[in-house]
Amino acid sequence: MKKLIKLDDWKRKEHFLFFSKFEEPFFGVTINIDCTIAYKNAKEKSSSFFLYYLYRALKAANNIENFRYRIIDKEVYLFDQINASATINRPDETFGFSYMDYLENEEIFYKKAKKEIARVQQSKGLIPAGSGENVIHFSAVPWLDFTALSHARSFAFPDSCPKISFGKVTEQNGKKLMSVSINAHHGLMDGLHIGLFTERFQELMNEV
Repeated sequence: MKKLIKLDDWKRKEHFLFFSKFEEPFFGVTINIDCTIAYKNAKEKSSSFFLYYLYRALKAANNIENFRYRIIDKEVYLFDQINASATINRPDETFGFSYMDYLENEEIFYKKAKKEIARVQQSKGLIPAGSGENVIHFSAVPWLDFTALSHARSFAFPDSCPKISFGKVTEQNGKKLMSVSINAHHGLMDGLHIGLFTERFQELMNEV
């Protein structure tokens, strides 16, 4: 379900109109997340660490309204829920796009996500998400401890889906850290909202 945002009543009207004129309206930041507790919990539960942090990132994003805004035919909509479109590596060293619904029940999320991962790994080709869909584009780059990351984009294609990428887990002073790149449409959110997402994501990663 989605709700049309009436621009004249929206506090971000001027921001949206301003940044929507840009050839590149996306901005991005790279942060470090402490995943010491999360990594330990995932291993103790014999859970996929990828799905463990993906679930928490998706949950955090659903908690922040601005992450649920999308632009469809030049109008802004607020979705009740956003899901994940995550890149999945295949045995032949290519990747495919997956589609994972956000579910409050973590165990059911894992169960369905594992089936989706298996489907993508056994498939060929690419079926990317379209503009305005209620997804976040997730990707994992576990080979690199990056400090910045950019995305291939067609400026002619109207895009408003946030893009979140996870890097290599490293260890510093007894803590496990993971770089996370977050890119989003500046007409829909600002650094404040990425800060709120980061704070919520870290809280969820610290849960015992």
